[in-house]
Amino acid sequence: MPALLAAALFFFAATTLSAQSRPASFFERLTPEAGVPMTLSTDISALIANKYNADYQPAKLTTREGKTYELQVKSRGKFRRRIAEIPPLKLKIKKKVLAAEGLDTLNELKLVLPCTLDERGNELVVREYLAYRMFEQLTNNSVRARLIDLTLLNTGLGNQPKYTVKAILLEDEEETVARLDGELVDFYGMTTDSLQTRQAALTALFQYMIGNTDWNIAEQRNVRFVRTKAGELLMIPFDFDFAGFVNAPYATPLAETGLKNVRDRYLMADKLNASALEAAYRTMQASRPAFNQICQSAFVTPADAAKLVEYLNSFYEKPGKNETQSFR
Repeated sequence: MPALLAAALFFFAATTLSAQSRPASFFERLTPEAGVPMTLSTDISALIANKYNADYQPAKLTTREGKTYELQVKSRGKFRRRIAEIPPLKLKIKKKVLAAEGLDTLNELKLVLPCTLDERGNELVVREYLAYRMFEQLTNNSVRARLIDLTLLNTGLGNQPKYTVKAILLEDEEETVARLDGELVDFYGMTTDSLQTRQAALTALFQYMIGNTDWNIAEQRNVRFVRTKAGELLMIPFDFDFAGFVNAPYATPLAETGLKNVRDRYLMADKLNASALEAAYRTMQASRPAFNQICQSAFVTPADAAKLVEYLNSFYEKPGKNETQSFR
């Protein structure tokens, strides 16, 4: 059996087993596949004007089948909330609506929108989506992400202007934790040796592969910690827009790395031993064909796909700054 097919079957089996133990979630109902069209109607003018407001405002989400859900939405995030034309959003639906449809009552979702409402903004969102999907390929201990074709209607201006963008629908941390049958651990000052070693090594090496230094264990920056019933502490990364793989115009490397270009790499693997990194590297070698296939998505032009694959290939073929080669 080809390695890629075997990996896909394993992922499907793990997902199916998880699904059998709980009702389908709203996230799963909305995203049976990638690229599903949806329409979000809300007062976008108010979101932009009050993007630092913590209050929810009413919205409607309409699926491709024409079913409309009453929601609440609010702005979220830090850096992108400041620079985006429309800030990233948090979506919330009433639990009783989900229960009436036989769904899990996990009622919050996250929505990543392009920072700019143009083709370049769409390209960057798609690249970040691919990064999420590649990490999902590596491990089920990940944040699930699905690309959608989102039409935005500004009810504050009579449903005008109308935007159609690529967006990422993300499961909320509550859903990630429930799916992994664990509990969220909110802890600043976490040390590497407290974490489950295999997951920590996969995370560190994956971040290195995509050229991302915008994360930190002790500061709990763009990672969350989930404790399993077995007592293991899993580190799960999210927010990959500062990665060299995405190559956003606003992205910069972490100053402490000494890097000048976000496309360069720096291995952030403090206190992870060589054997753990070697095992993670073998896992990533086995996933290389799958990574390439993910990059050759229908949502990416052939020219852009070739550039993304070329960047990933450089991880396997060329050392980066601060790499000892000890795990190769």
